[in-house]
Amino acid sequence: MSVYAVTGGSSGIGAAAVELLRKDGHEVINIDLKGGDISANLATPEGRQTAIDQLYEKCPDGLDGIICNAGVSGNCGNYELVISLNYFGTVRLARGVYDLLKKKRGSVVVTVSNTISQGTGRMDIVDLLNNVGDEQRICNIVSALDTKNQTVGQSMYMATKYALARWVRRISSSWAANGVRVNAVAPGNVRTAMTDSLSDAAKFAVSALPIPTRYGSDALMDPAEIAESMKFLLSDAARGVNGIILFTDGGTDALLNSEKVY
Repeated sequence: MSVYAVTGGSSGIGAAAVELLRKDGHEVINIDLKGGDISANLATPEGRQTAIDQLYEKCPDGLDGIICNAGVSGNCGNYELVISLNYFGTVRLARGVYDLLKKKRGSVVVTVSNTISQGTGRMDIVDLLNNVGDEQRICNIVSALDTKNQTVGQSMYMATKYALARWVRRISSSWAANGVRVNAVAPGNVRTAMTDSLSDAAKFAVSALPIPTRYGSDALMDPAEIAESMKFLLSDAARGVNGIILFTDGGTDALLNSEKVY
């Protein structure tokens, strides 16, 4: 039996991952704002430290893996939250449990998004996230942006996910050299609380984006489909896989970017 941690494991993709791992007999620690085995606000430095400290208490022998899944959409109306939770909540937590992962040659799986290939994210924000890393400064910058503009909100969301994908690629080789694999899953349009909360116009835009495996249907993907990819990347079956962005979107990215092979 392995020991895993999952952030945002109370609903959506995170809950599906928790269910799959527990069904296989593993111990799973759900870290969420409310209702988790560890309750912590990963959008704050204090909350991240609380989660890290409790993981060290619960897992003195190490962690076999962590799924960093917690996040919010750009439509939440709070761009500072998008920056702090989606990017810093993931990166700081993963770095914080690195020593636990090294003990068991564990694995990290980060949730990004297939929107990273669509080129409409704020690359200036991406560069600040990856190359400056000053959370308060970046939050001050985005706080001045129009929170009622859904296009701006989506660009903030995509920027955090692009920055996470770049972070995974950058650190994967050095972490793997110490036994810790790092990969990302890039979901497409999935039926979650995040998509349920979209405006009617946003839902129409989402449904207009084709999912080849759903051809002839307006159904979105199921969270379990994404969770299966996460489970694979955590497992020994993926021991040769490191530093990849696994698009789990029913073929949407391949349809939109059929000439892009790398």
